[in-house]
Amino acid sequence: MTRATADSTDIRSAQTFATDEDLLPRVLAPYKEHCRYLLTAEVSGLPGGLSRVRATFAIPESCYIDDTGHLNAVEVNIAYNQMMYYLVAKSVKERLLTGFESWTLEDFWRHQLPDILIARFASRFRRPVDPRDFLGEMEFRSVDLRSPGGRPLLTATTAYRYWDTEGGRCDGDATLAFVDIT
Repeated sequence: MTRATADSTDIRSAQTFATDEDLLPRVLAPYKEHCRYLLTAEVSGLPGGLSRVRATFAIPESCYIDDTGHLNAVEVNIAYNQMMYYLVAKSVKERLLTGFESWTLEDFWRHQLPDILIARFASRFRRPVDPRDFLGEMEFRSVDLRSPGGRPLLTATTAYRYWDTEGGRCDGDATLAFVDIT
């Protein structure tokens, strides 16, 4: 088993990358036009071969329910997915994330939908967040490579949060499974 955490001694440069205007639309391509909430995404390398994204979002209209006036659990999950996919793609492109050293962007596109799974997802709503204009952040906390039954499997723990200018706040954590990664 290979494990990377923020406490690792392997310090990678703390480079920061502004929104990749070519990459972002490609990452969001699987989403219906009215469900593309991620507007900008700044990615940073972290110590231990981990990475983080800081993002801006706008949800002009919910894709499934009348206006609730606040960010809800479904939209939190969709925004997380978009932020996570972008973070993985940009981390692969810039060689930031442990466990993905052999991946190319073509590998990411092939694995994006069928092989990247949310194994566990938790949200805590502290104060209502305005869905029309909010910020988000997500980071990889650890990445583990395992080979159950001889098949490689990457698992990753992540943490995220959303906030707005009025003090709205939601945070949570998720465990990801990257299956069939060969």
